[in-house]
Amino acid sequence: MAGFKVDDVEQVWHALSPPYAPLFAWLEKRGPQPDVASAPVFRPLMLSHPLEDADWAALDFADFSAEWKWDGIRVQIVAGNGEAQLYSRTGDAVSQAFPDVVAGCNFDAVLDGELLVLRTDQPPPFNVAPFNDVQQRLNRKSVGKKQLEQFPAHIRLYDALAIAGQDLRALPFVERRARLEAWHAKTRPPRTDLSPLIEVASKDELEKLWAATRDTGIEGIMLKRRDSPYVAGRPKGLWFKWKRAPLILDCVLMYAQRGSGKRSSYYSDYTFGAWRDAGNAARELVPVGKAYFGFTDEELLEIDRWVRNHTTESFGPVRAVEPGLVFEVAFDAVQKSTRHKSGVAMRFPRIHRIRWDKPADEADRLDTLVAMIEA
Repeated sequence: MAGFKVDDVEQVWHALSPPYAPLFAWLEKRGPQPDVASAPVFRPLMLSHPLEDADWAALDFADFSAEWKWDGIRVQIVAGNGEAQLYSRTGDAVSQAFPDVVAGCNFDAVLDGELLVLRTDQPPPFNVAPFNDVQQRLNRKSVGKKQLEQFPAHIRLYDALAIAGQDLRALPFVERRARLEAWHAKTRPPRTDLSPLIEVASKDELEKLWAATRDTGIEGIMLKRRDSPYVAGRPKGLWFKWKRAPLILDCVLMYAQRGSGKRSSYYSDYTFGAWRDAGNAARELVPVGKAYFGFTDEELLEIDRWVRNHTTESFGPVRAVEPGLVFEVAFDAVQKSTRHKSGVAMRFPRIHRIRWDKPADEADRLDTLVAMIEA
């Protein structure tokens, strides 16, 4: 519209209210840039790329720092001038759901970290509660005393965008990290700690640690170029996320729903289930997850045709189908869930492979999925 950089606009409009008259006056060159220096304004986050095999092969280990990837919610703390705000990765204010954290933000800094719930039965830093515990607090306008006690929030810090009014984003990562460590040792804000760096001597040692992340309850490893500035968006080659190997389960398609946009004519959103004993030597399928990606356009056409030919019932845009198509589903974790009939829910499920060759009777049982929670 006006030739301004998106980052510059984002750093202004988050501090303003609709209908954003000062913002548009500035963009249309009818007024000055709105002064938001004293407001707790969200700064666009720096994001990472998934680590591919080619990235790992070309990576010079000496150029990167490594740290654990925590399974929580990415947040930004903005505090100063007696105000504090907690933002999600998309710039949404979530302070109302985490007053116990915000109450301790009596400092002048903009910090990047992971919002977690910590366990008391494990030593730090591997004392992170399941992601589902954090979700109990998210998207709430207010939090009761019981939730505050049952799911105490904590922020594990790993970067600093600004300290004492000084913008640090142009500095290399190692210098920002050093500033963060010195600031945290002096300030000691409650309900925070630092995400430890992983000290290893070689890529082989790091790969062994990555291979063991599921056993230690860690989501994976982050790799950050030591000389990388803090750049908004997802710049290539600076930060990588090396997520642990996914879990795999063979599930049976139960429901298919029409997609949106270019997929609105196809059944592209799939709910799948696992077998559970139903008594009297019978068994039933119970839903364990839903996915809408992980397959090619050609495979979508095949699945859509199969759904139309094997529909048993229709509910508006949703069709129930015969238990005949097996998906090999990849997912990051599984957790207990009172909202699902099966009692469990997969985290980040996606279609890994379509098992046209496998009979539905040979798909996995719910017991297998429950055992993954216990593991």
